[in-house]
Amino acid sequence: MKYLYSLLIFVPIAVAAELMHASPILIFLLSAAAIVPLSGILGKATEELAGHTGSTVGGLINATLGNFAELVIAALALNAGLIDLVKASITGSILGNLLLVLGAAQLAGGLKYKSQAINRHLTGMSSALLVVAVLGLVMPAVFFAAHPDPLRRATMTMSLWVAGLLILGYALSLVYSMVSHRSLFSEGGDVAHHETPPHWSLRKALVVLIAAAATIGVLSEFLVGSTEEAVASLGLSQIFVGLILIPIIGNAAEHSSAVLMAMKNRMDLAISIAVGSAIQVALLVGPLLVLLGWMIGKPMDLAFTVMEVASVAVAVAIASSVMQDSESNWLEGAFLLVAYAAIGVAFFFY
Repeated sequence: MKYLYSLLIFVPIAVAAELMHASPILIFLLSAAAIVPLSGILGKATEELAGHTGSTVGGLINATLGNFAELVIAALALNAGLIDLVKASITGSILGNLLLVLGAAQLAGGLKYKSQAINRHLTGMSSALLVVAVLGLVMPAVFFAAHPDPLRRATMTMSLWVAGLLILGYALSLVYSMVSHRSLFSEGGDVAHHETPPHWSLRKALVVLIAAAATIGVLSEFLVGSTEEAVASLGLSQIFVGLILIPIIGNAAEHSSAVLMAMKNRMDLAISIAVGSAIQVALLVGPLLVLLGWMIGKPMDLAFTVMEVASVAVAVAIASSVMQDSESNWLEGAFLLVAYAAIGVAFFFY
């Protein structure tokens, strides 16, 4: 960890480069270098927080802080009228967390441990929520395809109702996992699990977590802005940038946190971060953007393209299948990464 601290020097340098309007490529490299140590610190803070609150709450807070920066960026893009880019970033974030982040975590953990147990209650609820998330994407798309709606007014009205229902479903899942059935989601599943006592106080863990997440959010915005300009000269499509590049960059903190937890044989926390983030994007962030767009006069519905809906449905099916046995190994992680690469190739030529 001490070696990561030395890389924090890139944080002020990246900020200075952005303020001085340096070249996009330079801003991209400096911001990426600065996010690396901050991601490590965020992972450490998440682990310490989970020692106080448990894996469910720790993973939820990590996913929320990670998605907050993404929500701000998407809201700014929505206000600018970049509806397709916002939709692509939502789809890309779900795909990235389910396939890339979870796959990397399972691969890294599996290379160190032959097999890693996962709480069966956590995998069961996660799979159920992912199916609801797919429903929230499929029904608006089917409605738009089957209902002649050139102005998308009926689709927008339907999307507002669906958005509200998805948010309600997400709220109910929090009550279930954190209040009424909290004991079922403790690390280690149904068997007793004695966690290593945290070395930080709860206050210190929260302060470090919030500070690291806020700084990563700022740097991610620098990095995303420079990425769009840098890749424009390469001839990449806006949907590829929004669906593949921006989520990878914006979710760098969650990527490292989930992998670090898996390498410490804490797959419950890794699942809570990776899959929990995908669920939060589908059931909370996306619907909130629909409501926000309606309020600011930039309407965005939930009728995604057939390619996007199919990709998310396939990702959910694959992720659910590798979690259903409540065990994790490196081969399952490798398969998830192969699936993500295949989808990325498809959208590159889309």
